[in-house]
Amino acid sequence: MAEITKSYEPGEVEKAWYAAWLQAGAFDGKVDPSRPAYCIAIPPPNVTGVLTMGHVLNNTLQDILTRRARLEGKGALWIPGTDHGGGAGTAQIQANAA
Repeated sequence: MAEITKSYEPGEVEKAWYAAWLQAGAFDGKVDPSRPAYCIAIPPPNVTGVLTMGHVLNNTLQDILTRRARLEGKGALWIPGTDHGGGAGTAQIQANAA
């Protein structure tokens, strides 16, 4: 029987999966005019670096909604978006610059 490592080694496992996903075009946005479009933009983490359970809930709900849209036959895309917390980011940068 093969020995099981005491901790998960993602580098070994994910390397093969990532290569397979790239080859399959899993990260390519494909437009299909015959299906209605559905897109959710993922907001980036706060510049403060503090992530909360609210971030976890938000990402979980986005994942659920995107998967549901795919099951409904929509051309669903879950894509990294742009900064939404400009005020907090500006304050953090100004504090570090002072």
